Amino acid sequence: MNLLVLGINHNSAPIAVRERVAFVPEAMEAALQSLVGIDGVDEAAILSTCNRTELYVVDDGGSEDLARQITSWLADYHRMPLTDFDGCEYCHTGDDGVRHMMTVAAGLDSLVLGEPQILGQMKSCYAVAKEAGSLGPSLERTFQHTFATAKRVRTDTAIGENPVSVAYAAVSLTQHIFSRLDRCRALLIGAGETIELVATHLKEKGVRQLVIANRTLDRARELAERFDAEAVLLSDIPEQLKDIDIVVASTASQLPILGKGSVESALKKRKHRPMLMVDIAVPRDIEAEVAELADVYLYTVDDLKEIVDENRKARASEARKADQIILRAVEEWQRQWRSLDAVDTVKDYRAQAEAMRLHEIDKALRALSRGAAPEQVIEQLARGLTNKLIHHPSSRLREAAANGETDTLMVARRLLGLDDH
Repeated sequence: MNLLVLGINHNSAPIAVRERVAFVPEAMEAALQSLVGIDGVDEAAILSTCNRTELYVVDDGGSEDLARQITSWLADYHRMPLTDFDGCEYCHTGDDGVRHMMTVAAGLDSLVLGEPQILGQMKSCYAVAKEAGSLGPSLERTFQHTFATAKRVRTDTAIGENPVSVAYAAVSLTQHIFSRLDRCRALLIGAGETIELVATHLKEKGVRQLVIANRTLDRARELAERFDAEAVLLSDIPEQLKDIDIVVASTASQLPILGKGSVESALKKRKHRPMLMVDIAVPRDIEAEVAELADVYLYTVDDLKEIVDENRKARASEARKADQIILRAVEEWQRQWRSLDAVDTVKDYRAQAEAMRLHEIDKALRALSRGAAPEQVIEQLARGLTNKLIHHPSSRLREAAANGETDTLMVARRLLGLDDH
């Protein structure tokens, strides 16, 4: 299988690049169908999260420059100059590509080491590709093996102990700004899985007053009911801001939701009491210019790296255990794929033997119909079948021996089950 993984992530590219190559969910199916339209691409899947965009491709082996073609496709799709990808992308092929997929699924390549969300995101990536018809048997097997490996990492190591994620890292910032979280009022922009995690962690930290703003009020209310929060529309945010101490934003919007003007107006009404804002969306939900305002502490996903580094140190030993699990899983994957190489050979060999069997049975039946003794017919059938089965291998073995091919003879003994004799 010719697997190619091409992508950018939080380690290879700044947020300004990452947000431009993010794929919106509603356009994913069309993007996948366009991707498999590239000459040589047989199968494809796309993973797009706030911290990474990765393309998983199986090619027919006919193109020597497929990575460059896919990068060009990515640039054209997002209307970006090709030069913007210089130094930002990475490419893994074959076993390295499989190892990378497993590492990502296990949370070992995430901004927050060991975070569990990425496995769900990768499963969604798989499901979307399957629905779009861009997932074939090779990627199917690779994804299933990847999911099993990620599960093994979670089961056999403590990498997932304690709720650590981008959401958790964002919430941990609140303790550095406010001494009494029980007196703080938090505004959560969005109503997806990340915001749900943020709400959970904020409640655990003691924040009692939550406001959830979303494009649709029904979804906001659904989430608000679970956390005893208030639900509002995105259009209500400017009015809410004056009473908000903590803002965490994570939506799929392609344009900023919160601008400098709204925040500046709210600060005046708050008499410049500080506000903590954490924008964990890609593309960004909060205008970058908001950081210029006094009394506002604005953080993006890139600013969470210090917290992430602490988590990496704490989980380093578990990550090493996980690496060993992945190493063994890649070796297992290699064995599985190598065994598939023998399938056609085994089928051909079985078909050849079956043809010999049918031929000898036909001869035996004709002999019986002529009145031959059954004992002689059975003896002749067994002898004829044996001679036919061993004729070709015997000829090749004598030829190998004459040519001094000792390795071939040793392999033959193994294949024929003679190595213990």
